[in-house]
Amino acid sequence: MTRPLRIGSRESTLAVRQAEIVAEGIRRASPDIEIVFQTMKTQGDVILDRPLDKIGGKGLFIAELDEALLAGRIDLAVHSLKDMPAELADGLAIAAYSRREDPRDVLVLPEGVPEDAPEGAQEAGGYWAPLGCSGGRRKLLAAKAFPGWGTKDIRGNVPTRIAKLDAGQYGGLILAAAGLKRLGLEGRISRYLDCETFIPSAGQGILAVTCRADDLAQGRIPEAAAVDDAESRVCATAERAFVKETGGGCSAPMAAWGRIENGRLRVHGLYGEEGSTRFVTKIVDTALTGDIRQDEETAQSAGVMLARLLLAQFREGEGRGA
Repeated sequence: MTRPLRIGSRESTLAVRQAEIVAEGIRRASPDIEIVFQTMKTQGDVILDRPLDKIGGKGLFIAELDEALLAGRIDLAVHSLKDMPAELADGLAIAAYSRREDPRDVLVLPEGVPEDAPEGAQEAGGYWAPLGCSGGRRKLLAAKAFPGWGTKDIRGNVPTRIAKLDAGQYGGLILAAAGLKRLGLEGRISRYLDCETFIPSAGQGILAVTCRADDLAQGRIPEAAAVDDAESRVCATAERAFVKETGGGCSAPMAAWGRIENGRLRVHGLYGEEGSTRFVTKIVDTALTGDIRQDEETAQSAGVMLARLLLAQFREGEGRGA
């Protein structure tokens, strides 16, 4: 009897749903396959009273799953790509990148608050309070997009954040559209934020399927190929190259978003200064060939080039404040 394919994820509702999305793609290609899910709590899920960049960064969401892969307890792990650090643990590889869900950030207002609520609503209705944001990028861009609101750290899973919002602890939330849509909470979205001005986090909207590097090299997990999306792979390669070149897990606000149009890859980047409102943005535009291997190399180069241009621009004192 063939051993079932073991897929691991965090135990949050969203993480489980994301693992199910990957499993659904695999089952479409291999209807007879048996899949077993294994969920676990990570340090990022346990430590909720401090900002993520103060307790170890994005790696806190994947360490336990990495360990389970390396120990052979699971065959694949599913992550939100934006939660993954620039460098993978030794012995692991990304087997697949899912088709990208909506990459935009969104504004979520309390239940019953109109989406065109005026800036003076605090005095009028008593519900205006700081925006709940996680991470330097969102805080930086929210300060520009929503002047006068102020921001306040928020941690926890999506339903927990929305519950805090509706309880009056926040006047609004900035969240990823992808997570809300995957959870069936699209109806809570009050406003979509344009990617060209509110640049998403690198990898936002893409699911990464990780595995043991030896298994990938030896072709022992062919099922993962069923969910791999060539366009996502090219964009993710550029975005992750940008993050790595700008310092990987550093606490400086940064963003990267790639898109493919008419045979060209356009990568939007942002780099800012922690604790200030100063940031710089730039776009790199390059032609693609249609050959995935060549285009991954092109994307890698584009991400590195964008990072170097932005870092040079920032160090020369350029940039604008919110």
